Amino acid sequence: MPLLPPDRRLPLLYAIILVDVIVGAAVIPVLPEFVRGLPQPQLWLSIGTGVFLGVQLFSAPLLGRLGDGYGRRPIFIVSAVGTLLANALLLPVRAGLYFANRGSDGLTNGMYATVRSAITDISPPERLFRNLGIEGAIISLGFVLGPMVAGLMLTLLHVAPAQQATYVVRLALALAALNVGLSLWLPETHAGRGGVRGAELRAELAASLNPLTLWARLRAKDRANPGIRRIVLTQVALTLSTGYYFYFVPFASLGPLHLDARQISYFFIYFGALSVGLNYAFYTFLADRLNQRRAIGWLAALGVPVLAGYGLVGTSKLALYVLVTADCLTLSLIQGLLEGRLARRTTEADRGEIFGLNQAFQSLASFGTALVFGSLSVLDLRLPWAWFAGCLAVVAGLAATDTDAGRTAPGPLS
Repeated sequence: MPLLPPDRRLPLLYAIILVDVIVGAAVIPVLPEFVRGLPQPQLWLSIGTGVFLGVQLFSAPLLGRLGDGYGRRPIFIVSAVGTLLANALLLPVRAGLYFANRGSDGLTNGMYATVRSAITDISPPERLFRNLGIEGAIISLGFVLGPMVAGLMLTLLHVAPAQQATYVVRLALALAALNVGLSLWLPETHAGRGGVRGAELRAELAASLNPLTLWARLRAKDRANPGIRRIVLTQVALTLSTGYYFYFVPFASLGPLHLDARQISYFFIYFGALSVGLNYAFYTFLADRLNQRRAIGWLAALGVPVLAGYGLVGTSKLALYVLVTADCLTLSLIQGLLEGRLARRTTEADRGEIFGLNQAFQSLASFGTALVFGSLSVLDLRLPWAWFAGCLAVVAGLAATDTDAGRTAPGPLS
């Protein structure tokens, strides 16, 4: 049976994701400027990251539920407008405005549950892993283009160091405005809209603020569709380990490497370019042919020494680039496999809710890991890498002890 042509909404969805990630990635190299005058600046950067991720604990399930009830398109529009307003708070460059931005931007960053729901809405089963894998590649590409565009602008315009943050924030504002237009252009992907009553939203918000309630809801979903809870727990452990994405900037700028904004931009260009190429090849040609549970375990196990190694690079930029190459070949490939396995356990009626619950648990994990690595960094900037490596070892252990084989689809896709 021939494959149907790809849905024309997919390129627009990918464009929205790409621009959103570029906006967030472009400002990463200049964030240390907002807290540089504070004592223990690495701790304040970590607290800002914790605020940004922590508010998604309740915003992600709420946006996911709203997406199930009213459609994905309104969530994209609200999120795009929220990102625009949040970035406007970064002018002028002040520590207080940095924290205001982290909180407000986190409220609408929960849209990534809606992103995955929208992609799953319009993806036939035979293309689901490929389309979600391309989403991961698009996110990696955004991490390339964001720092690259920011770095090129700072270089070509010969921007003085004291003005670099202001210029980059203005660039982010222009791109955020573009994403508002793209979101308005996006057709709806969810046909089964039935609205959401105010009482349901209040109950959703109250439930989202209580981790015990979130856990109970996850258990209920797992009883209806066994395997969901195991996948979410594995993603929680992975999220604890990938907190290093947020820790890298304070580590590289304030630690022995002493990278400036331009050097951090160049690093992310390499990291993202390699990651996008490998993700695209992996999810286009290999992911559907592998036993994905075993692949997750092996990739995680091989990634543990990579994360531990980051803490030992000292002043060697060569060692840093060697390790990030190994990173792209191992743990950076795991996220799409987990998202694909979870997507196969959703239905059109509860897709947004399940992805929202998943992102809420990831946000809780991100908030927790930000507090941990922020506290450890005060003692020694190398210590957080031991934490990240240990969390990735838990991912490998969960994958190795997964006994859900009998309750998943047969064949290599399980």
